[in-house]
Amino acid sequence: MNKLEPELSESVDTSGESFGDTLLQHMRKERAAERHVLEEMFSQFLKEQRRTRRWKLFFRLFIIGYLLFLAWIGLGDQFNSMGLRPMAETKGHTAIIDVIGPIATGSPAGAKNIITSLQAAFKDPDTKGVILRINSPGGSPVQAGQIYDEIKRLRKKYPAIQLYAAVEDACLSGGYYLAAAADAIYADKASIVGSIGVVMFNFGLEKTMEKIGVEDRNLTSGKNKAFLNPFKPMLEEEVTHAKGLLDRIHGQFIQAVKEGRGERLKTGKTDLFQGLYWTADQAKEYGLVDDLGSADWIAREVIKVEKTVDFTNEDRWVDRIGRQLTETMAQAFTQIVMSVPGYLPLR
Repeated sequence: MNKLEPELSESVDTSGESFGDTLLQHMRKERAAERHVLEEMFSQFLKEQRRTRRWKLFFRLFIIGYLLFLAWIGLGDQFNSMGLRPMAETKGHTAIIDVIGPIATGSPAGAKNIITSLQAAFKDPDTKGVILRINSPGGSPVQAGQIYDEIKRLRKKYPAIQLYAAVEDACLSGGYYLAAAADAIYADKASIVGSIGVVMFNFGLEKTMEKIGVEDRNLTSGKNKAFLNPFKPMLEEEVTHAKGLLDRIHGQFIQAVKEGRGERLKTGKTDLFQGLYWTADQAKEYGLVDDLGSADWIAREVIKVEKTVDFTNEDRWVDRIGRQLTETMAQAFTQIVMSVPGYLPLR
């Protein structure tokens, strides 16, 4: 038994050392596996971060590029409308400005657009002459008057630059108002010119309301606040006042035409300022038109600079998008306003 005791003790010790080593190795393997998992997780995290940064950078660059592209388009339109041209082009040009459609606030032929175009055209050092290419039925006397006054101012400021009006299909009322400020007016023989007058649209519905049994119950805080109410009979004092307004604006129109056309007008023609219009060959006889010719003909034969540059002001791309989105609503609103008693378009 004594001999076996040491051997038993050694056997236990040896077994203990083997178990400890195995446990230590097992723990080391577990730690190594954990370290490997952590390293893989960290590596994947770094890869994901790099991938995220790359996508963020891509989208940022894409957005910046897109905005630069839109800015380039918008600035290109502004540069063109302002008449900025390459420095190498020094031979000169004839500036063209289109006055197309009704002359009204917010329209392409409104005072803001036309005046901006005129200022850019006269300011350009290569401009040898300016042509207003007109195709308009008329519009607001205020808008037309503002354009008229600006043409007069620019002609005085830049006496070396002549401004001509080139009529296309029509140059009526407000269109002729601003054309009268030009150095000369040209038109095609079949163009319609004139209509020097003012109109106030109105209508009466009082009899219709009586038939259908509808009563007007409008309330006002002033005697004349419901001036020219279409639901009540017209009063003589209202008609007198309205005609006074029309005559006053008509007088301003006539004065502007006389100042612009001067001795060229055949003032002996009694119906010249009574709202009639004529073909250009007739209008020439009355002094409303100087000669027959188109915008290209004026540039080639009168200004002697055949090269033309369009200075017609165009809205920025954002404005064009907004205008397209609201165009239908704006047109409907304009029709309503024009039908309201007291609206005074030049027609």
